[in-house]
Amino acid sequence: MKPVSLPAVPALPANTKVAVLMGGTSSEREVSLMSGHGVLTALRSQGVDAHAFDPAQQTWSELRSLGYNRAFIALHGRHGEDGTVQGALELLGIPYTGSGVLSSALAMDKVMTKRIWQSAGLSTPASISLSPAQQSPENLAKIIPELGLPLIVKPPHEGSSIGVTKVEHAHQLDAAMALAIGLDPTLLAEAFIEGDEVTCPVLGQGAHVVALPVVRIAAPNGAYDYQNKYFTDEVKYHCPSGLSADLEAQIQQLVLESYQTLGCRGWGRADLMVRRSDQRAFLLEMNTSPGMTSHSLVPMSARAAGISYEALCMWLIQAAALDRSPA
Repeated sequence: MKPVSLPAVPALPANTKVAVLMGGTSSEREVSLMSGHGVLTALRSQGVDAHAFDPAQQTWSELRSLGYNRAFIALHGRHGEDGTVQGALELLGIPYTGSGVLSSALAMDKVMTKRIWQSAGLSTPASISLSPAQQSPENLAKIIPELGLPLIVKPPHEGSSIGVTKVEHAHQLDAAMALAIGLDPTLLAEAFIEGDEVTCPVLGQGAHVVALPVVRIAAPNGAYDYQNKYFTDEVKYHCPSGLSADLEAQIQQLVLESYQTLGCRGWGRADLMVRRSDQRAFLLEMNTSPGMTSHSLVPMSARAAGISYEALCMWLIQAAALDRSPA
């Protein structure tokens, strides 16, 4: 696999003090702490003045009072990658890693993400989304006839497969909906795509973006859930993916278009399904603050492209930016 050249970014100023934001209050706190400690160790190994900062235990005003002038966002889920933290950092004038306020908010909302991708002609599974006011018995009864079985039920504002259920039989639907609605009042049901699950990271902004190698995921019994993602070694990851060169290139191009359509910057990771019957790729979601744990896929893909974990962390903090330059 050929090495990937990263988009050019300026070097860190000599007086840079980095806050590695980790932990937080979302359901992905445990994963965030693992990501954050990995990033913190990597930045310090490169001579960066970096420190852990947990918004669940410290106030945002401390970022300024303690002299931080750059932030690495290793928060996941709500109040981490949904635009709220990004907005706080914009107000503080502290450049941060990853996408800006609007793109972060859009990508965190799977319903809005799908609408934008569909409007741009990008392939994503057929779906039904129902707000609380729309969850009438009549509308809920349409889910299986319109999407077929199996299907996927998920909360549209969670990550790490939290609250996601594969419904294979009609009698399983009520429990799946109850689980999802318990986490998010809006319900999202998607047609199930039979085939390979893959993921592809992106680095850069605007026209200066690069797709990293595709990772193909083989989970036991297809259960790529929260437990298998982070706490077992049962899942097999293939990078190189083993897909044909043409199909991998098609996936990378689709991912670049999906990233640019949402206006993302810095980095991201798109998750997709490749339908077995015709090898067509379908976009599932865009992660704008991907995991950086020992099981995470962006570092794995980067490594296959000749980019070490430490080099990736350094590039990301160097690429940190604001939506608008400080006045």
